[in-house]
Amino acid sequence: MKNNQHASHKNYRSRDRKNSTRQTLEGKVVLVTVKRLGINGEGIGYYKRKIIFIPGALPHEDVLVRVVLEKQKYLEGELVRVKKKSKDRVKPVDRYDVGGIELEHLAYPAQLKFKRDVIKQSLKKYRPKGYPDYQIKKTLGMDEPYHYRNKLQFQIRAGKNGQVQAGLYRPNSHELVDLPTFSTQTDLSMKTIRLICQLLAKWKILPYNEHQETGIIKTVVVRESFANHQLQVVFISRTKKISQINNLITDLVSQQPAVVSVMQNVNPRQTSLIWGEQTLRLYGQDHLIEKIAGNEYHLSARAFFQLNTPQTEVLYEQVKQALDLQAGESLVDAYCGAGTIGIYLAKEASAVYGMDVTPEAITDAQKNAELAGLDNAHYVVGTAEDLLAKWTKAGIEMDALVVDPPRVGLDDKLIKTILKYRPNKFVYVSCNPSTLAADLVQLTQAYDVDYIQPVDMFPQTARTEAVVKLTLKDY
Repeated sequence: MKNNQHASHKNYRSRDRKNSTRQTLEGKVVLVTVKRLGINGEGIGYYKRKIIFIPGALPHEDVLVRVVLEKQKYLEGELVRVKKKSKDRVKPVDRYDVGGIELEHLAYPAQLKFKRDVIKQSLKKYRPKGYPDYQIKKTLGMDEPYHYRNKLQFQIRAGKNGQVQAGLYRPNSHELVDLPTFSTQTDLSMKTIRLICQLLAKWKILPYNEHQETGIIKTVVVRESFANHQLQVVFISRTKKISQINNLITDLVSQQPAVVSVMQNVNPRQTSLIWGEQTLRLYGQDHLIEKIAGNEYHLSARAFFQLNTPQTEVLYEQVKQALDLQAGESLVDAYCGAGTIGIYLAKEASAVYGMDVTPEAITDAQKNAELAGLDNAHYVVGTAEDLLAKWTKAGIEMDALVVDPPRVGLDDKLIKTILKYRPNKFVYVSCNPSTLAADLVQLTQAYDVDYIQPVDMFPQTARTEAVVKLTLKDY
């Protein structure tokens, strides 16, 4: 019995020593050689044969890293110092610990190479049929990869001294970083959000406090038309009533004449979702007007529109080339938003059928088709999987399909619907290489991937857009 107790104590001590060894890595500064970039733009290296993720580190760099988290299969590190620099390291314009600028320290040509490589990494992970032979073209970038965002969406909170702050959260936290400058946003939108902060303080309209569930203003959205540099401001509030809001608006439009629309979106819930269900017009028109390739688009507050206006025409031209519509062919535009892709292609199609689950977006799409003088574009509220089945049964031919889904990728029901009805031409516009690669596992049962064309819609970030040309297999 004593021997068994002794053996048991030895086992406990052995486990304690192992646990102690693991724990001692956290806080330790180690030297790491960075091998590559991960899908989120973080440097990846190895320490004691364990993978370590290091935000801010670049391939081929020797870096000193503080271990901030140790798990059984990986480590997370904090960059302390770069001992050997990459030739592609540049001085970033911004110095904030927030998302949206995670690759600003990487030279722009190297960013474009990385975005092509991210697609390769995702394909290798999910292994859709034939993936080693896919043609992945060079990323199409921008001449000026700053000040390109047409929408600013900043959280509003009270600072330590009571001042109103507007900005983004630190990664993996709800700690707000106040952003007096931000180089991917336009100067006009940044000046406007700082003015709004001053006016919120002046009229004592309280920022939201998520811990106490008090205050009014949660988020402010500023959308800019690049066609005429007019602005729409949306206040996302906890309550419908906002005392002194009319006084604030009077000051705002007086001091910033570019503001032609002020809206309020009410979101009373404690949720990570930004938008609520109710949107109200407080001042001016209820939309902005944007132009792409001569077409005019009305954009309501919640309507989806590509965030990079200068690069949107580049993206849509790639979609047009990939579809290569011929006379008499019809096009289905799933996840159509304000109808921008379908309207861009409508002159090449016999008919365009679009759908979206957001009613305001469909209202915009219908208006935009009217503005473009189109009588062959039809837009309906609903899900793509339901409407594709309904339209096909009604005898509507679906010669070509374009999908531009959110980051979660295609709904599984929609994939099954596509595989059932199998349009001859199919273009997938992806904003997430991981969900694209996962969706291709199923889609390549019926389709060949002709090529993938990356388009950089989000310079200085790790996000990658891609246009994928798929062709129905010839059985």
